[in-house]
Amino acid sequence: MANRTVTRTHVASIRNQRQVRDGLDSLGFAASKLWNITRWTVERIWSETGHIPGHAELSSYLKSHERYADLNAQSSQRVIQELAEAFKSWYGHRQNGDSEANPPAYRKRGDHHPRSTVTFKQDGFKHDPENGRVRLSKGRNLKESWSDFILCEYAADPDADIENVQQVRAVYDRGEWRLHFICRHEIDPEPPGDDVAGIDLGISNFAAVSFGDEGVLYPGGALKEDEYWFHKKRAECDDSSSVEANRLDRKRTERRSHFFHALSKDIVGRCAERGVGTIVVGDLSGIRDGEDWGDSGNLSLHGWAFDRFTQMLEYKAEERGIDVEQVDERGTSKSCSVCGTKDGSQRVERGLYICESCGTVANADISGAENIREKVLPSLACDGGDRDNGWMAQPAVCLFDKSTGRVRPQEQVVDCEP
Repeated sequence: MANRTVTRTHVASIRNQRQVRDGLDSLGFAASKLWNITRWTVERIWSETGHIPGHAELSSYLKSHERYADLNAQSSQRVIQELAEAFKSWYGHRQNGDSEANPPAYRKRGDHHPRSTVTFKQDGFKHDPENGRVRLSKGRNLKESWSDFILCEYAADPDADIENVQQVRAVYDRGEWRLHFICRHEIDPEPPGDDVAGIDLGISNFAAVSFGDEGVLYPGGALKEDEYWFHKKRAECDDSSSVEANRLDRKRTERRSHFFHALSKDIVGRCAERGVGTIVVGDLSGIRDGEDWGDSGNLSLHGWAFDRFTQMLEYKAEERGIDVEQVDERGTSKSCSVCGTKDGSQRVERGLYICESCGTVANADISGAENIREKVLPSLACDGGDRDNGWMAQPAVCLFDKSTGRVRPQEQVVDCEP
């Protein structure tokens, strides 16, 4: 297999925190000020023209603003880009039926600005890997002399390769600044095998995986509980842009991302153990278009972020030498994976699929995952062969354990009666 280039983020602590704290604080405050100025500019243009300006338009408009020069030019551009992306995401949420979605808020706590993340691109940093140091550029307004910069000494995990650095981010986290190094690495993994696994993504069961002789369900109950709790707490906030509302939004995003990481890690690990070289995932990019799933269903589909999960799955699989393909999933939930009969009425209950033609009894989501798997196995698809229904009807179940933050197999209840 040819070498692959992957991008990874490595987190490092700053050893000389006291010496660089004031300088990083000034940059973090400057990033928040520029965010707020950009936010005000968007609102003004929007109210006057009905048009939400994009990144290029905002950058061109604000390049001459006094606050733009508080940061390195590329760092300022990144702040503006983040806000433009946030507005685009919010507008997409509204189009998908989420009437409770709010536009990006100002970054202020009363009269104070919080410390925002500052991104340094190639022109904004100089890396010294031999001595574990990185030099971060200040903006023209914050320099005391032409050579003024912030020199951070860092300590990273011994296993982390801080090389081929593409970007550096200064992130304020729990009272301290940390550095995030975005690095490009070349990997040459050997695929675990030639087998194929199919994944059907959904709501009740977030993921159903078919290996052809075994099925595994990953219920989305923990994610649904979190979504419900955060929406409830968010509604209790008097101001949608308050500190508490923003804290809840960040926490919700962190919890959801961790859920995705845990599931994708477990799935890729199982695939590697079983010699899977290709994972086939149903493409849900158009699931929100052209069909009304009801208020509750539309909100759930909007909040589930299937594309984010697929991205995590792809880069974890890539490290193991496993390819990830996306295929059209239309009809996979209504078709029999054994004989190919297509009839929506065969899905008799939410989790049960019974084929009247060949007698197949299966978990509906596992049947869908097997159909997705067969999309890249044309010689197997609907061959009418004798296939054991046991694994399709009674798949294994893996639950997300909130107490540990990991995925574990569901405990089986054993009948001990004589």
